[in-house]
Amino acid sequence: MTIKLGVPSKGRLMEKTFDWFGARGVTMSRTGSDREYAGAVEGVDGVELVLLSAGEIPRELAAGRIHLGVTGTDLVREKLGQWEQQVAELATLGFGHADLIIAVPGCWVDVDTLEDLDAAAAAFRSKHGFRMRIATKYHRLVREFLQDSGVADYQLVDSQGATEGTIKNLTAEAIADITSTGDTLRANHLKILSDALVLQSQATLFRSRKAEMDDAERAVMGALLERLGLDR
Repeated sequence: MTIKLGVPSKGRLMEKTFDWFGARGVTMSRTGSDREYAGAVEGVDGVELVLLSAGEIPRELAAGRIHLGVTGTDLVREKLGQWEQQVAELATLGFGHADLIIAVPGCWVDVDTLEDLDAAAAAFRSKHGFRMRIATKYHRLVREFLQDSGVADYQLVDSQGATEGTIKNLTAEAIADITSTGDTLRANHLKILSDALVLQSQATLFRSRKAEMDDAERAVMGALLERLGLDR
C-alpha cells in the first residue's frame, strides 16, 4: 500500500509545491501530457502523487481518500466544518499568500470600518427594503466573521465569476474576496475596510485525520515526514 499525497495540479502552486518538497530531498514530477493528472515521487518509497485542483484537496482529505495534501488555509477552513477534527496542519509552506478581506466602493467615504458597514447596512435596508448584498465565494468564513463582529442586515450572495466585478454589475453592494496585492480591487474602485481582515491564507501541508493506515503505511508516513523535517 502507499501514502497518497495530493498536490495542486497546475500553475504556480504546483511548481512552488514541487520546489518546496524538492528542497527537502523529495522530488516530484508530472508525467504524461498536461491533460493527464499523473505524477511521480522520488526520495521516499511508497508515496503516490495525486494531482488535484486546490479546491478538491480539502474534500479528499476529509474523506480519507488521500493521506496528505497541499492547499490553501482558506480552502480548508471554508470547505470543512470543524476542520481541525478532519485534518491536521503540518507545515505552512511560505507561498500562495492571500488575504480574505471585505471591500466596499471607494466612493463610500463614510464607510471605513465594520462598525461603519453595520450602520450602512441598516440604512440600506431602511431605504431599499432589502438587505445589503455581499458577494463572495467564502460563505462559511465570512458569515462567521461578520457574526463575531456584530454586523447584521446583510445577505451573502454567491459569486461564480470575478467577485470584484459584482458591484459594477449591480449584483452586490460589497464583496468579500481573496487578494494578494489589492491591485484588482483598486482597479475596480474598491477599498478594503480597515478592520475587515477575515483570514490570512497561504499554501499549507495538511494530514488527513480520516485516512486509515496500516503498519506499512505508517512507516512510509514516518519516513516522509522525517525527510521533510516535520514532527509526526
